[in-house]
Amino acid sequence: MSRPGLGEKLGIPVGLILILVATAAPFLFIGEAWADPAYRYVYAAGALILLVSRLFSPFRGSDMRLKRLHRIEAWSAVFFCVAAVFLFYPGATLRDWIAFTLAGGVIQVITSIAIPAREAKLRKH
Repeated sequence: MSRPGLGEKLGIPVGLILILVATAAPFLFIGEAWADPAYRYVYAAGALILLVSRLFSPFRGSDMRLKRLHRIEAWSAVFFCVAAVFLFYPGATLRDWIAFTLAGGVIQVITSIAIPAREAKLRKH
């Protein structure tokens, strides 16, 4: 097991919270003049913070399954960044960035369950 770095302690939670807030904003603040342009930048900032945090906090352990799970987890940040691109793409619709956000979220949920389970299994042995 490796010790969490600054990216894992601060960057990853901040990035995920910004993505969550920005994803909820278009649905919660329908018709608000400030919400439409603002949530795009908040989402993009969260995706970028998450990507940088994931890239600069790689798994340094010896277990190959854990290493693979952390690599898969890093792909969730890539999906969020692709969703951020769709937010600024002129021909994109709501379903385009929501689809990539859901894909990144599913990967995030699966790995957030699988990584602690694998670490617990390794501690038992």
